[in-house]
Amino acid sequence: MKDDIIYLVLLASCIGFGQFYRKFNNPEQKKLIGTAFGLFVVLSVSGFHMLHMLFCYLASALLIIYASPRVCHLACFGFMFGYLFFFRSIAFLGYDTPPGHTNMIQMILTLKLVGLAFEVNNAYTKSKTADERSSMPVGGDQPPAPVMSDVDRVLLKLDMLDIFHYSFNYVGVLTGPYITFKTYRDAIYLPFSSKADCIGATMEKLKVIPLYAGLFLLVSYIWPLQYAMDTEFYEERSFMYRLMYVWPTFFIFRMRIYTGILLSECVCTMAGVGAYPAVCANKPGHGPSKEDYSSLIGSESSVEYDFEAVRNIDVINTERCWTFREAMKYWNMCVQYWMAMYVYKRFPSKKYRTLVTLVVSAVWHGVYAGYYFCICGAPFYLPIEDLYVKLFIKDATGQRRMVLNVLCWISKFFAFSYLGIAFLLLTVDKIWYYYSSVYFIGYMLWIVLYGVGVLLAKQRKANAKREERLRQEATKTD
Repeated sequence: MKDDIIYLVLLASCIGFGQFYRKFNNPEQKKLIGTAFGLFVVLSVSGFHMLHMLFCYLASALLIIYASPRVCHLACFGFMFGYLFFFRSIAFLGYDTPPGHTNMIQMILTLKLVGLAFEVNNAYTKSKTADERSSMPVGGDQPPAPVMSDVDRVLLKLDMLDIFHYSFNYVGVLTGPYITFKTYRDAIYLPFSSKADCIGATMEKLKVIPLYAGLFLLVSYIWPLQYAMDTEFYEERSFMYRLMYVWPTFFIFRMRIYTGILLSECVCTMAGVGAYPAVCANKPGHGPSKEDYSSLIGSESSVEYDFEAVRNIDVINTERCWTFREAMKYWNMCVQYWMAMYVYKRFPSKKYRTLVTLVVSAVWHGVYAGYYFCICGAPFYLPIEDLYVKLFIKDATGQRRMVLNVLCWISKFFAFSYLGIAFLLLTVDKIWYYYSSVYFIGYMLWIVLYGVGVLLAKQRKANAKREERLRQEATKTD
């Protein structure tokens, strides 16, 4: 709880600072003020452990600026994730373990610096393609040359100071959400933050936070996670009680995450970061889908704005959607964007893309086995869900469809909760002790369901072929 209190105080300070930060119109002043406060936040949380972040910035900045833009993204990825693993392992070398919130700062810095290297690589690729197309003879079926934006040109001429400001600006430095260099730069140079309803957007998020925080405190008081590690829990509680305990523990986890992520979003909205005209079809993490919004500058007063670019979670849809696969799309959306753009789409083997992306996500979360049990367990549940959706729900209608959807919803949250307990217990011995106490029933159930589903799918396919053959024979007879 001490860590949570420190976390809340710092986030509240960052939210309040946004009202002051937004008033700066001079871009250079805005950079300096935002970075100075960001360094203060990092120092107050990390102390001398701040040296880790400064070293990562220095090494990554040198790679981004001086390494070939063809490979700088790969070099930066390898360095930052390698250092992230070392950073979390220094306790085994006899050094002091960094504070928990320092770990979160390091996690976000990893995404930002690696993401920046990928943005530089993308700008370089676009530039080379544009040069090649411009040298080709006019006419023919060649596609149009890509248009280099102002941000693309800036990315190809980055200096150490640009990367320093982006790395340590106070918005998102503590817990995210992940914002691209483009989004950061737009917030500095474009006038949208001074025109959007930043206070209204912040209050809209703040008004639901007491509900999530209150539910977190209440349910964690009644069903504390620590109880799942006590001897009494395993010796005096029934099998059903132990199995059902995953539901309140994952509920507590969700309420805690909802509170933290929404507060992090409030830091962005109060600072005006991520404010774009709604007509730009903005997406979490990415920002505007319609890149040409220069025509809107100067008519900002008549434009409607949103903060979709920094929207990191959709609580309502996470809770009410029917399937596990769909719920994943609404959770930690800016980080998911990063994983999709820089791991999933870049990985050369389509067959292993999903698994590799989830492994990278687990590595990013930490070194504990629980992260791998939880996150890497998703690819084994998703095919089961997809199979049963295709067999029973896809073509169902009316009341039958509703009943099946409700069953799928229950299955979704059981899967989240059953896998999520590993995320919370962290270590192999605690995870194994819990799962063995419930006879690995979740995994056993999924194996059986998958086997039955495959048999049903094969039977339906065989029946469909038999009906088609009989229909063809009947047609020939006629």
